[in-house]
Amino acid sequence: MNDMPRSISTTTPRALLQRLGPLLSLALLLAVLAALSADFRTLSNLLTVLRQVSINALIAFGMSFVILTGGIDLSVGAILALTGAVTAHLLGAGHGMAAALGAGLGLGLLLGLVNGALVAWGRVAPFIATLGSMTLLRGVTLAYTQGQPIVVGRSDFALIGDGYIGHLLPNPVLWMALAFAVCGFLLRGTVFGRHVFAVGGNEEAARIAGVRVGWIKLGAYGLSGLLAALAGIVLTSRLHSAQPTAGTGYELDAIAAVVLGGTSLSGGRGWLLGTLVGALLIGFLNNGLNLLGVSSFYQQVVKGAVILIAVLLDRRR
Repeated sequence: MNDMPRSISTTTPRALLQRLGPLLSLALLLAVLAALSADFRTLSNLLTVLRQVSINALIAFGMSFVILTGGIDLSVGAILALTGAVTAHLLGAGHGMAAALGAGLGLGLLLGLVNGALVAWGRVAPFIATLGSMTLLRGVTLAYTQGQPIVVGRSDFALIGDGYIGHLLPNPVLWMALAFAVCGFLLRGTVFGRHVFAVGGNEEAARIAGVRVGWIKLGAYGLSGLLAALAGIVLTSRLHSAQPTAGTGYELDAIAAVVLGGTSLSGGRGWLLGTLVGALLIGFLNNGLNLLGVSSFYQQVVKGAVILIAVLLDRRR
């Protein structure tokens, strides 16, 4: 197993530059935006960006595992919406906090495992399997909510996504930090993480080496679903309501964060810190363009161009 790819190599100057590329890009973006906008440099603005980035980062951490196995998960936005709606509905019906949160997280895990089973043992291409799941779950969410928001009026639930630590740091940033620490440990400190890299690097070689490929894929998709559900709960708490169309387009932002962070779309090579940097790049880019008064139409153009450049760079590695 030692000859299987585990993470981005830093043994050559080119490889080191590839690894530091996302960090250098983020530093350059921050310097440019800070020079162009005085509002960007304020502490309150930076904390606002971090709070907004947290949701995307949670989803992107799970997406990293899936992409590292060579797959993709288009259903994370739909899982976010459905699990948020279920959690809000249970809280509104008078159920306890632990039961509602457990149901939301458990549902997200289950939906992720179903995706993983479709890919691993159903032999369905990841793109098709999760595209079907996304469409199905969007329909289920609209039917479940009757197309109406579900308002949650509990102050204890609001603390999850709308509270602050020390009246300064938004709680979603804490969830992002905890998820980053746990996922980082899973990826770098466990056999499961090493096998995730092995499966994405060369699935057949991994199978011959004794890796249980199907179970590794199942775990990666399950983790992706679980983190999408956590993002859904945090977002529902922050908005004080579950929106039936929540999470639309979040799957693309998560994939973009992973790719911008240097993880290969073909799997087997990447790092979680890069994903966090990629999410920050997207968040600060959106924030900076808003502060500079750039039209939302052109914002889409800029974001799309950045993603295309990142994909092209990935193809040249």
